[in-house]
Amino acid sequence: MNIFLLRIVFFINKLYYIRSRYKLVINNNYIFMPYRRLPNTDAARIRAMKTALQKGEEVPPHKLAFSAKLLVDLRRLFTLFENNIKHYRHSVNIQNSKSKEYSETLCKIRIYLTHFVRVMNMAITRGELPVEIRTFYGISVNDSTVPPLISENEIVNWGKKIIEGEETRIIKGGSPITNPTIAVVKVWYENFIQALHDNNTQAKKMSDIMEKNNALRKEVDKLISEIWNEVEKSHAAYLDETRKTLNEEYGLVYFFRKEELGRTEYSTLVS
Repeated sequence: MNIFLLRIVFFINKLYYIRSRYKLVINNNYIFMPYRRLPNTDAARIRAMKTALQKGEEVPPHKLAFSAKLLVDLRRLFTLFENNIKHYRHSVNIQNSKSKEYSETLCKIRIYLTHFVRVMNMAITRGELPVEIRTFYGISVNDSTVPPLISENEIVNWGKKIIEGEETRIIKGGSPITNPTIAVVKVWYENFIQALHDNNTQAKKMSDIMEKNNALRKEVDKLISEIWNEVEKSHAAYLDETRKTLNEEYGLVYFFRKEELGRTEYSTLVS
């Protein structure tokens, strides 16, 4: 019987030891400290700022858990950040909608340039055109292959050479190559040049917006951290559950780490 009682006493002492080891004392209140996680996505940042902003509109300044200065900064930065995120998403939608059109135009001009060179080479093979006409297009006399048309720069450079070469050859009395004619090739080439310009312009625009958003994110993260610090400081005197609830009303997000989940069970058991 005595051994059984000793085991119970040992077990109770062990629980109290665990309690004293894993608890933090603030103003004589024992609390488990969950992990406070700052927003790590734009949606979470906007949500955190919107919650704090709503509190700033509802609660009188003298009762607000963070300073009036931070509230002024929050109003300014929230509008700026939200508008920039909307602007970026709109640009992404435009880019996606134009992407298919650009890919089709790129594919078309590559096909037309390839076919034009092949038709020219077949005419040379049949003896209808002399091998020397290849020089009009910037191609070596004995080179019967299609020039590389993989990259955008290659298409721009070779397209210009082939179009200008064919137009020069016709002016000098040469018979036009058909199927496709250079006029059709030129139309698709000009469409490609315009599409390439629009694509590069949109890409540059998106890059500028992303750069601005990256700078704003740092400012937003700093502001949210300052607000949350002041909120926690304002509620530090409350008991743990009350303090946590009050903080969460201002948008603070808490998570228990894996090892802390076990601590909360001990807290329930020994309290």
